[in-house]
Amino acid sequence: MSIPGHPGPAMAVLSVLCARMDDLWPVLLPRITDLFGPPCRISADLPFSFTTYYDAELDTPIVRRLLGFSRLVPQEALADIKLATNALENAMAREDGRRTVNLDPGLLTQERLVLATGKNFGHRIYLRDGIFADLTLVFRKGSWHILPWTFPDYRTPELQAELTALRGIFRQCPEIAKTAPQPSSV
Repeated sequence: MSIPGHPGPAMAVLSVLCARMDDLWPVLLPRITDLFGPPCRISADLPFSFTTYYDAELDTPIVRRLLGFSRLVPQEALADIKLATNALENAMAREDGRRTVNLDPGLLTQERLVLATGKNFGHRIYLRDGIFADLTLVFRKGSWHILPWTFPDYRTPELQAELTALRGIFRQCPEIAKTAPQPSSV
């Protein structure tokens, strides 16, 4: 029999997709900070050209900023985080209802990156209130490992380098550093 235990906290991460980043960032960042606390790292703008799925709604060219937050969160908070970012997307939407930003939150731990989504799929686990957890990447033997369903942008060296930098910050958090496994195991 396994004995249930607490998994420990995770780092909240947020992918921001936007075509008007410079215009919207001064309004968006304070709202993000209200939700998550101040970011400990914000990536440079990364071009987003992996799909045209968001073009009609967000306009083009779309860029991504990836943020990590030093205020750790319980892993069971993922659904609440996604619901809060959905509300922020709606608050930032145009008058016609089209979004100006796409906010994709997730949780980063030493072992994995899990994103939150409102879309069901075979590999996604239902959390609650219409929110699913998507195991996106696994960290093993010093690098990120893609899964058959990993989104194309999360397969890139650039985005994985950002996640590795965030993982390094996460491992330095006092709550994590005292329980961190030896480098050979994770």
